[in-house]
Amino acid sequence: MQAAYRRTGDMDGLLNQLFYVSKIETGNMPLSVQKIEIGDFIRNYVKGKQELLDKEKEQMQAETGNIHLDINADPEQLQRIFDNLLENSRKYAERDVLKTELSLKRTGGGVEISFRDNGVGVPEEKLPYVFDEFYRGDESRNKKEGNGLGLGADDYISKPFDPAELVARVKSHLSRYQRLTGGRGEDDGAIQVGDLRILPQSWKVFKWDQEIKMPNREFALLKFLAENPNIVFSKERLFETIWGYDYVGDSATVTVHVGRIRDKIEDDPAHPKIIETVWGAGYRLNRS
Repeated sequence: MQAAYRRTGDMDGLLNQLFYVSKIETGNMPLSVQKIEIGDFIRNYVKGKQELLDKEKEQMQAETGNIHLDINADPEQLQRIFDNLLENSRKYAERDVLKTELSLKRTGGGVEISFRDNGVGVPEEKLPYVFDEFYRGDESRNKKEGNGLGLGADDYISKPFDPAELVARVKSHLSRYQRLTGGRGEDDGAIQVGDLRILPQSWKVFKWDQEIKMPNREFALLKFLAENPNIVFSKERLFETIWGYDYVGDSATVTVHVGRIRDKIEDDPAHPKIIETVWGAGYRLNRS
């Protein structure tokens, strides 16, 4: 049961990645830019990962020297970048003991962040293509497709499949749908909660006719609760669903985000009516 639950979480994460890619390409990625001390940020990130590692199989270190510098960045998206790099190393390094290093050094008036591992590396002739979307340098990872389309199916993918291939195919079909509909369908599946209107297709929230800007995780949390109304979810369950198992943090993060959402959607955030705290149990979105 636990394994099935984890696989469901993996698929949720994969679909979230698809939405992130689509929002980046359309210029609709909301950013929560703030001032962060980049040296401390990297050290805390690595420290959090180190606590979760199997030391016999993986080692990670930070090399930041004595650099203390404030930068303007979205900490959530910066962590996502680090997570993606680390995940790639875990998948493709092909080492019995994976060693990774996140380093920081000054360059002119700024800083340079580097991520290194002890993996096999990328052949020089393929370096120009590494930033191409869904590019795979190792041809051996391409899977041979089987036969037998289901009735009415536009496409299929045989098992076992590469998650990136699934994302690429879904993305392709979404793009085709948008071309055929001329971009219509933004309101398809809209969720109405009192004066609140949530548009899952376009990741937008409106109260009356006023759009409410929300960073990705706030929107994902609100969307999840709205899609499962009148059900109490523990902070731990919400944290695992929205942030995932590998995120550095704990369920207190949920409390912070719920507070921020309430400030934006509730008439009286001190006495919330939409997202209610069920003491000792978790949170519930009330929807009649």
